[in-house]
Amino acid sequence: MKRHSHKIMYYETDKMGITHHSNYIRFMEEARVDFLEQIGWPYEKLEEIGCFSPVIAVSCQYKTPSTFGEIIYVEVFVEDFSGARLKIGYKMTNAAGKTVCEAESEHCFTNRDGRPIRLRNSFPEFAKVLEGLSTKE
Repeated sequence: MKRHSHKIMYYETDKMGITHHSNYIRFMEEARVDFLEQIGWPYEKLEEIGCFSPVIAVSCQYKTPSTFGEIIYVEVFVEDFSGARLKIGYKMTNAAGKTVCEAESEHCFTNRDGRPIRLRNSFPEFAKVLEGLSTKE
């Protein structure tokens, strides 16, 4: 899986010249969108078939600051998939290979009406791909 890269823009930094912590959530979403495209299930396709995946929790641990002009590399992996919930892990590193941030996002699945669904029942092809990528033993 190809890791996602993001160049830190000036507007993403704070008065101290460090990337504002809130931007890492955006980097996670960028990387998640890229990840889904790479596995053949882009957001557009999921929405077209009526599968939605809202974020229900986010957790970040900031390790090393990043600054304007730096490139951050985001590795995305499926930490756990239960059929009803999906936990995605993110490891962000800088060009020197130092960990900048480790994070997770947790998602449920809904239909067009916003009602919860079990992915294995409603979209088994997508569920099979996620199961194959899960790092949980």
